[in-house]
Amino acid sequence: MTAIADLLEPATTKADGTATANRLHAIARGEAFTPAVHAELATERYVLEVDHFNLWYGKAQALHDISLDIPVGKVTAMIGPSGCGKSTLLRSVNRLNDLVDCVRVDGDMRINGQTIYHKAVDVIELRKRMGMVFQKSNPFPMSIYENVVYPLRIDGERNKAVLDEVCERSLRGAALWDEVKDRLHESALGMSGGQQQRLCIARAISAEPEVLLMDEPCSALDPIATNHIEDLIHELKGEYTILIVTHNMQQAARVSDYTAFMYLGRLIEYGPTATLFQKPKLRETLDYVTGRFG
Repeated sequence: MTAIADLLEPATTKADGTATANRLHAIARGEAFTPAVHAELATERYVLEVDHFNLWYGKAQALHDISLDIPVGKVTAMIGPSGCGKSTLLRSVNRLNDLVDCVRVDGDMRINGQTIYHKAVDVIELRKRMGMVFQKSNPFPMSIYENVVYPLRIDGERNKAVLDEVCERSLRGAALWDEVKDRLHESALGMSGGQQQRLCIARAISAEPEVLLMDEPCSALDPIATNHIEDLIHELKGEYTILIVTHNMQQAARVSDYTAFMYLGRLIEYGPTATLFQKPKLRETLDYVTGRFG
């Protein structure tokens, strides 16, 4: 694969006299960068706002001045080379990075206008407002039924009629009801990998989250199971706001409404998926989505 250094032209001068710098090299040197954010985003209503957000692991800065607004009811994909900060940013939304001792943050995030990083925020309550689906499916060692209703159980719900209704609604929402309705009380660990991942999605939506976070949810699945998950994302869109990290650019193109391209902890370009893949504003974005680096 072509090295980044071989892709990038040296600084040149345009006809109007402005310099065209080697942007990726400048970013690698730690220089500030203003991302290209497409005008279409200004017409959207946002459920999640990331506002000049920075994150450090010890002395190493992993996220640099990220400002990223996530439209309500849409699917937003984050793409970029390994180590560019996609998963770090996603895990910052529900403050999973708090579990790492050396993490320090600056800036803010807001969900429906309410700050996420204020000292008074109850992190447990915050996480109830967000569903999380991880790269590897993680069903609990209990029945399919109990997996789905677990978020309600820990919130004190004991009404069987309510639990039954939520279980069926969530499994239908995850396109899994017809496959498991006759074995709800069997262990979830006996399900196939693709079914387990859809079960995790059912569990994530059972509490009706304001945002559904997905961290490479198909990377451990075969093509058929991946297709099921992608179809499910399309079905959930509108009812849920979905923020997905994916290493698969074709998947981002298939499932998302908007795409954010990140590099070395910085947002580079953010806009409608079709535009970003077919006619991006920045050459660096074009080089990445066409496979010239990464």
